[in-house]
Amino acid sequence: MNYPKISIVTPSYNQGQYIEDTILSVLGQRYPNLEYLIYDAVSTDNSVTIIKKHENELTYWVSENDNGQSDAINKGFARATGEILMWLNSDDILMPNVLHFIAEQYIEKGDAIYFGNCIHFKENMNSGLYASGSNVAESFNTIPLELIDTIIQPSSFWSKKVWLQNGILDNNFHFGFDWEWFLRAKNNSIPFYSINKPISLYRIHDEHKTGTGGKQRQEELLKIYKIYSPKYAKLYKLVKNENFNLSLGEKVIFRVCKLLPTKGFNRISFLKMIKYKKYKKYTIAEIEAIKMML
Repeated sequence: MNYPKISIVTPSYNQGQYIEDTILSVLGQRYPNLEYLIYDAVSTDNSVTIIKKHENELTYWVSENDNGQSDAINKGFARATGEILMWLNSDDILMPNVLHFIAEQYIEKGDAIYFGNCIHFKENMNSGLYASGSNVAESFNTIPLELIDTIIQPSSFWSKKVWLQNGILDNNFHFGFDWEWFLRAKNNSIPFYSINKPISLYRIHDEHKTGTGGKQRQEELLKIYKIYSPKYAKLYKLVKNENFNLSLGEKVIFRVCKLLPTKGFNRISFLKMIKYKKYKKYTIAEIEAIKMML
C-alpha cells in the first residue's frame, strides 16, 4: 500500500499532566508516513520537558509565543506537507490503528472532511472513571450543523486540498473556531463523510477551555450564529438570557403536567408551553440543542 502522508499538529499550553498520553497515542499508531508537529505556547509547567523526551520521533516542535490556539494550529498546517491533516489537542487521545483506517478512507473516497465517533471520559480519583460514547453520524444527519456543532474535532481529518480550499482557522475566535471552520466548509460545498467508528478519546477536566470560557465563549458563539444562521442567533440570545428557574406556581403546574400521559414532557417543553409567543418559531428539539451550546 502506498501510504499517503498524514500530518498531525498538536497545539500545547500547560497540559503537562496530559500531553504524553497525546504524544504516545500518535506515535503509537506506527503509521509509516507520519508527520507530527507540536507547537507549544511557552508552557510554564513540564510540557516542554515531556516534548523533548520524544523529540527524536517528532518531525518538528517549537515553544514560542502565539496568538492563541488557532494561531498555533495555522502555523502547524502552514508547515505541514501531508496529504491528510488533523490537529489533536494536548489533552486528547487517538484510538489505536486510526491513521491506517483514515488513509484507506481517503484513498477510496478522495478529498473531503472525514469525521467519526468519540469516547468522552473524565478521570476522578474519588469516583473512578466516567465515560460516554457518541453517535456523531446520526447527530450530523439529523441536526443542522448551523444549530449545534455535531462534529467532534479530535475525531476529524481532512485532505490538504480541502484545507487550502476552505482557508485557515479564523484567529478572531478562541472557543468556536473549529465549528466556524466546519460551517464554512459546508457553505463551500466540501464533502463530509461520517465514519461509524470511535476515532478519539475526548478528555473532560476542570481546566478544559470549553468549560471555562464563560461569557466570552457565549459571545463568541453568538457571533458565529449571526454569521451562519440569524434564525438560530435569535434563539441563542433568547435561551442565553432565559431564567430556567420556575416560580412556585409554575412548579405546581409543571408537576401536574408531568402526571398527564404526554410523552417526553420536560422543562423545555413546559417552557415553550408557558412562553409560547416567545418560542413559537422554534421546536423543542431546537431549544434543547441551543441550551447544550451554552
